[in-house]
Formats: sequence, structure tokens, C-alpha cells
Amino acid sequence: MANKNLNAAKTAKKDEFYTQMSDIERELQHYWQHFRGKTILCNCDDPYESNFFKYFALRFNQLGLKKLICTCYNGSPVQGNELLIDWGDFTEQPKKIAYKVEITEVRDMNGDGAVDLSDVQYLLQNDKNVLSILKTGDFRDPECIELLKQADVVVTNPPFSLFREYIAQLIEYEKKFLIVGHQNAIHYKEVFPLLKKGLVWLGYGFKGGAAHFTSPYEDIATAGDHRKGMIRVSGVHWFTNLDHQKRHEELDLVCRYSPEDYPTYYNYDAIDVSSVSAIPCDYSGKMGVPDSILGCYNPDQFEIIGLGRDGDDINVDRSVYEKIKLLNPNSRPSHIGYYDKSGHPKEPYSRIIIRNKHPKKL
Repeated sequence: MANKNLNAAKTAKKDEFYTQMSDIERELQHYWQHFRGKTILCNCDDPYESNFFKYFALRFNQLGLKKLICTCYNGSPVQGNELLIDWGDFTEQPKKIAYKVEITEVRDMNGDGAVDLSDVQYLLQNDKNVLSILKTGDFRDPECIELLKQADVVVTNPPFSLFREYIAQLIEYEKKFLIVGHQNAIHYKEVFPLLKKGLVWLGYGFKGGAAHFTSPYEDIATAGDHRKGMIRVSGVHWFTNLDHQKRHEELDLVCRYSPEDYPTYYNYDAIDVSSVSAIPCDYSGKMGVPDSILGCYNPDQFEIIGLGRDGDDINVDRSVYEKIKLLNPNSRPSHIGYYDKSGHPKEPYSRIIIRNKHPKKL
């Protein structure tokens, strides 16, 4: 399975996954209006390797940025592999140094008529911008929190294993952000309430719902589109609180409700919808739909009620559990379920409970 890479990384706390420039360019083109005049923070990004740093550095003037701040942490295994900066006194052991780079001006310093990374190197070497050492570079460190306070927008690929803490910190300091995360985060107790309340939503997304990352770790994926020297992780998303056009596009609903096609859950008052494309246009009640709804969720069209399991949002009727268990020993008392057409109890894989705010009257 492709997600073996992610699971292995989380277990070992190995989080060096570097996003491709093509994926960054494809997503960030939709948010340029949010960057103008702003201080951008990439606080999980080694300028040697990070394409987030390269993206904003090369487009500093085009985007009209006020400042770009990038930080990396101690012991990055790829530090020093690409962007070669003359470190002076720091060249002896660069791989053990956490540092920050602050850019406030990018000009064509070498006179070649274009602004590229060589200009950024020149500016750093000549004190036009700031390069300095950090204690740890960890986003939770007080000195990094001070940098966060300066930022208007945070854009990065944070550590998979620390996603809960990372997004919680962004919310605590009321920051705008666009970050990479795995679809599993949708179900985190620290994340789903944010999605439900409209404090966080998904971006345009990765092509095919998967991404290839540059990484120093061994690739153990078995996907057919394996790329040499990269690791493929399926089910990755962009999480953001920056508004974008896709979020306001209404989903075209063409199906109509019928009891035969949409079974009612035996332990919760809602119907099951097998796919987003099958959402009935004329149903006004609660519906359990796949997680993929969040990729096309319009808050003006739908309301998020909760996850399809017993919790703070919905109350599953557990009185039917003993009866269901006799028919399906693998059933779980806290999960929604329905009877299929043969009368056998079935639990859908994963559901989010929603309601159509404006069902059609037919």
C-alpha cells in the first residue's frame, strides 16, 4: 500500500518529505491575492531543499511580498544539498545548524536581467537580507513562535507526525495558512471541529489525490506510478483558511431520492449516500457521504453535521447493537450502519454527515 510510507514515517518520527515545485505552483496560483503586501512564513523549510522557499523567493516581487521568513531545524538530513550558500564560519558542520532566512528585498543583483536563486544567494552574502542561527528551529520553540507572530500567512508542509500540534498552534495565534496534510487528519479531534465550524477547509488538492515527495528515506510504496528517488503518498490534501473560488462553486446534483436507492441507517436518523456524485438534489434530511465531499464542499450549499460515528456531534443508537452483532460479528457499536438489499447489516467505510441547505422541490 502507498500509505506504508506515511505510517512508517509517523512511527519513526521521520518527517522529511519535500514537496515538488509543480505541486506548489499548481496550488498556490489560486491564492496570489492573499500574499500581496504580506509577511510569509515557511517554518518547516530548509532553503537548501525547500521548494516553498524557492517559490516565494523567485516570485518575491511578482507577488508583492513584504517579507519572506524561512526556518529549518537541527539535523536536517538534506541540508546543504541544493542551494549552495557561502556559510563562512558555519561551513564546518552545516548539517547540525538550525537557522532562519529573512528576505525583504530581491533584486537582479548579478545583472543578468532575471531574478533567480543566484540573486538570493548574493543578497544573503552581502547582508541585504538576514541569515542567522536558531536554537532548535522547532516550530514550538519560543524563538520560532516569535517569528510566527510576525507572519501574516504560513505556507509549508509541516511534519506529518506533528500535524495536530502544528495546526492547533496556527489556530491559537489566529494565522492564515496553506499547509499540506494527510486525509487522516480530517478525523482528528483537533481538526474536524475546525472543518465543521468553517475555520478550516480544503484547497484545490493534489492531482489524483496523491503526491510524490523528495525524501531521504527508502521508498516502500507499491503504486504503479512510482517515481525513482521519490516517495508516493496517497490521500494528501492542502488545508487552508484562505478563501478560494472552488470553495464557492455549487456542486451540480442530478440524482433524486428514493428509499430503494438510499438506505436509512438503523442506528441514526440519516440516509447513506455511496458517492458524492450520488447526493440527491431533493433530500432535506441528514445524509452520510464519503469524506471526499470536503474536496468540493460549499458552505453555502451544505451544512456539516458531524462524523459518522458516535461522539460529540451525533448520537448513535446503541440499543440495536446486540441484534446487529448476531448478524454481523464485526460490527462496531459506535458506527453508523444500514441494511443492504439482502437484509444484511453493513457499515460504510467512512462517512461525514451533512445536510443540503437548499434541496430542490420536485
